[in-house]
Amino acid sequence: MSHRPFIGLAALVAALVTAAPASAKIVEVGRTDVAPACPATPCVAVSRTTGYQIKVADDRGSFVVPEDGKIVAWTIALGKPTDEQISFFDKGLGGPASARLTILRAGKTLYSRVVSQSPIQQLAPYLGQTVQFPLGRALNVKKGYVIALTVPTWAPALTPVLTDHSSWRASRPKGKCDDAATQTAQSTLKQVAQYRCLYKARLTYSATLVTRPVPNPAATTDGT
Repeated sequence: MSHRPFIGLAALVAALVTAAPASAKIVEVGRTDVAPACPATPCVAVSRTTGYQIKVADDRGSFVVPEDGKIVAWTIALGKPTDEQISFFDKGLGGPASARLTILRAGKTLYSRVVSQSPIQQLAPYLGQTVQFPLGRALNVKKGYVIALTVPTWAPALTPVLTDHSSWRASRPKGKCDDAATQTAQSTLKQVAQYRCLYKARLTYSATLVTRPVPNPAATTDGT
């Protein structure tokens, strides 16, 4: 893991928790505990879309915000493609590897709306690492929001096909699930897309949530 961003994250988290009662919690939403495919052959990558994990094995809640709070950082586990693989992706998918965190509010019939997003992060300097990026401005989230990964170009943050029931959805229209080159990434606030495409694999990312503190119960008039 890259330790330089972690120093800034630690200071930010400390400030948030110090300013609030001890009931605030730090929770990692999402998982990065599997190895991305690259540099194995085939070297698969997320490309030009927004995606979110539906299930990890049979667990459907790993990428859903459990409580109201603020996202203060996000983490991505990156494969390490060969120079030849990097060149192939760069030329065919719009440029060097990049990604951002996206917060979605899920609606009916697989539609989701963008609530907030982190800045786009260039990933080329971190290939082969599990790297954490602190946010200069925390993202407000509510219980039930979905943590998604937006990839304007490409990112080696995807496992090979799995058989353990894990699956993720992408913001691609029906009939276009095999089209990895057309741009379908959600890039603006309030933008709505339908997540029609389902893939049996895992995206390797997570977000660091600081939950809202719970106030003390109100005192009664007799002081108890």
